[in-house]
Amino acid sequence: MKKEIYPTMITPYNADGSVDYDGVKRIVDFYWKKGMDGIFAVCQSSEIFKLSLDERVKIAETVISRAKELGKKDKSRAPMKIVASGHISDDYAKQTEELNAIAATGADAVILITNRLDVENTSDEKWIDDLYKTVDALPQNIELGVYECPRPYKRLLTEKMLEAVGKMRRFGFIKDTVCDAQIIAKRCGILKPYNVRLYNANAQTFLDTLRSGAAGYCGIMTHFHPELYKWLADNLFHPMSEKVQAYLCLAAFTEYLAYPATAKWYLKEFEKVDILPLSRVVDCAEVTEYQKSCLRQMKLLGDSIKQELGI
Repeated sequence: MKKEIYPTMITPYNADGSVDYDGVKRIVDFYWKKGMDGIFAVCQSSEIFKLSLDERVKIAETVISRAKELGKKDKSRAPMKIVASGHISDDYAKQTEELNAIAATGADAVILITNRLDVENTSDEKWIDDLYKTVDALPQNIELGVYECPRPYKRLLTEKMLEAVGKMRRFGFIKDTVCDAQIIAKRCGILKPYNVRLYNANAQTFLDTLRSGAAGYCGIMTHFHPELYKWLADNLFHPMSEKVQAYLCLAAFTEYLAYPATAKWYLKEFEKVDILPLSRVVDCAEVTEYQKSCLRQMKLLGDSIKQELGI
């Protein structure tokens, strides 16, 4: 099975704080140029909890439209698949409104956030009941997915929950945030009979989990060195694979800097993507000279590895 890389979409803003939809298109262009297989639009990296429903929908529509345009212009590769989430409410009726609005954008899959089902985190059984109830309220002709979003709290999937997801035969995509290679390998075994693809969000366990059955990577660090994730996904047993994985492991600790403002600064500074390093979840002033120095050093070492690989 081909391993795939899905960046987690970041939201660019204009100087007045409004969403920069032209900037959204430029970021999609960047992902395409770097050979990404798809995009997870409208997720935590997109700052979903700070976006109105209209903004979430328009971002998804813009990503989908631009990806289709790029796919039509360049037939040398498969078009990018776009999955999207965006339900953030506690109230069930509001959630189904949000999910149906995302479904109407034409996304390849609509992603349910685990902590939005059984919001009070009472039991696996209540979560599964909410899952069936929510799925029944969505269009029957669209693929679904599940995302262990860390905010407002991380609700990890239990084996019972995974079995329920698989048996519904509606789900094809899981964004996993458990950050444990052994648990992910076990999860892949549970999901295999149901053809549900699991995408690891954790760089430190990336290589091990792809070797044990994960479908690919869907995470933050694709903004900084997507080529290396793509290369490693295509070269799991290359003589250089362990070295590349070691670099990705260490580089990923920059996630704890002022993300996503760091990613926006990095794309503008080094990739010449015309966006502002603004965010609604962190103050851009937090991207200090110290943080910029860390990112510069990360890039320097990453570039040397890319040169060694010939990419």
